[in-house]
Amino acid sequence: MKSGGYVYILANKPLGTLYIGSTSDLVGRIWQHKHKEIPGFTSKYGVDKLVYYEWHDSLQEMVLRERQLKEWRRNWKIRLVVQRNPDWRDLYTDILNASGYCPE
Repeated sequence: MKSGGYVYILANKPLGTLYIGSTSDLVGRIWQHKHKEIPGFTSKYGVDKLVYYEWHDSLQEMVLRERQLKEWRRNWKIRLVVQRNPDWRDLYTDILNASGYCPE
């Protein structure tokens, strides 16, 4: 079983509102955001498109990276997304297909 986790960035549209989070279950967590199962910022502002994610081998590394990204200036975060996902595609379908995950 994997002991690390993912840091991810969600957006409501290209160059729009951003949200940074972390999880050990990326597919399940994004599914929760998309179905507004988590009350708060993402459901209030419709921030549910997975535009960036990265894997970390330990939960400690994951948490440190999440904190680091949350402290970054907005334009740095946008640059990070654009480097890996210049079209701001929703990457959820990609990870869903790759995982074979089926949430209940």
